[in-house]
Amino acid sequence: MLDPFKIDGNTCISLSGGRTSAYLLHRALQSNGGLPDGTLVLFCNTGKEEEATLRFVRDIAEHWQVPVTWLEYRLGGSFQVVDFDTASRSGEPYEQVIQQRNGVLPNLRARYCSSEMKTRTMHRYLRSLGWTDWETMIGIRADEPRRAAKFRFNPHPETKAEYVRVPLVDAFVSARDVGEFWQAQPFDLALPNIKGKTMHGNCDLCFLKPAAQVLSLIQEKPERAVWWAEQEQKAEGVAHGDGARFRNDRASYAQMAAFADQQTDMFDQDEEAIACFCGD
Repeated sequence: MLDPFKIDGNTCISLSGGRTSAYLLHRALQSNGGLPDGTLVLFCNTGKEEEATLRFVRDIAEHWQVPVTWLEYRLGGSFQVVDFDTASRSGEPYEQVIQQRNGVLPNLRARYCSSEMKTRTMHRYLRSLGWTDWETMIGIRADEPRRAAKFRFNPHPETKAEYVRVPLVDAFVSARDVGEFWQAQPFDLALPNIKGKTMHGNCDLCFLKPAAQVLSLIQEKPERAVWWAEQEQKAEGVAHGDGARFRNDRASYAQMAAFADQQTDMFDQDEEAIACFCGD
């Protein structure tokens, strides 16, 4: 059986800042004896990541002695290379991508946030280096069949220049495997691992997270809701329908913040998160 982590040619390893994509990087380094020539590890910061995520990405580079390029979206469909010290922490890239869409918010009908701030930002950077075709490894596990099927069906979701690979699926890696790996490491992502999922991961109150999870995160740290509520308030003046709210099918962020310390069971506790490119 061919090693699914073997690299041959220009390859981008997408590091989301979660345990799964970091484990993917570990396996790639293991299989290739380090980072091969023509391989880049990219992390795209939205400005709404938990500080623990940023520290984890920094620690990966230091502990494994592997260069990680930090990218951020910039207004006008551009990008900027940053690092741990200069990375945005107040949602600046996210606000700029909303501004680029004339104030219309990403929502269930138009989930442009991940594609612009992550996928296309990486593509713009790679093309700036002269890359014309490449493979991208992303951290989707074997126990995420619906997400894996998307890329199996269409391995060129954004551009024919890119072929998306899901080596953890080919290697039958599960959340349990990833969890056991990190338990044995000298460093880890300092966010809770709940049944293989990191509810704090990626954008802190991402609208694709289940409502009960968002409410719980607000209850834990009420200031998390401020940025999201502000974006919805601004959008109400320029957009209508879906684009005026991140989610029209549930309470606004301002409403959730208002009763976060009073209500604990207003949402379905079994609601699943909606998958996107962000990964784990």
